[in-house]
Amino acid sequence: MVTINYQNATVSLSEQVYEPAEDSFLLADSALGILRDGMNVLEIGTGSGFVSAVLKANRKINLLATDISPFAVSCARSNGIDVIRTDMFRGIKKNHQFDIVIFNPPYLPTSEEEKLPGWLNYAFDGGIDGRKEIDPFMEDVEDYLKPGAVILLLISSLTGIDKVRTKIEKWGFGTQVIASKKCSFERLVVIKGMCLNNH
Repeated sequence: MVTINYQNATVSLSEQVYEPAEDSFLLADSALGILRDGMNVLEIGTGSGFVSAVLKANRKINLLATDISPFAVSCARSNGIDVIRTDMFRGIKKNHQFDIVIFNPPYLPTSEEEKLPGWLNYAFDGGIDGRKEIDPFMEDVEDYLKPGAVILLLISSLTGIDKVRTKIEKWGFGTQVIASKKCSFERLVVIKGMCLNNH
């Protein structure tokens, strides 16, 4: 079995589950930069549980994760993550309980011909424009945020950074790019969203 050691965390990987890469490392580092002990954290689409595992290894936090893939849920659980198999927020009570919600959505523009077989497609398929999961996420996330809470989204320049920020702002969030990394054919960024609406 393949394992990754990063920032005091050891994460085992399995087949049919997204293997942590530059995007995962950037998101984990960004989240660590703003996380404080005692926070309630939700990660949507945890995959192997890598980001959550890094956060738990470095902060005393209350963490819950979700993923739609049974393979990902099994893998994340084996890495010590409290994870629910569900689509996005379904199965979690809407009670404004989280200080931070983290999401590394499938952000690659994907045509019908480019879709992958099986559950792994959920990790990569961002729809034609790479943004198909952003609106469903934004539609629900506010119901789970404490006053003053933030969201962190990892996206790529291929997804259209300004277009994603505009989408997030349309839902009443202020946005800020808090991390950026140039990879071979794209730039990865972490967008921090601050809810401007009072609950």
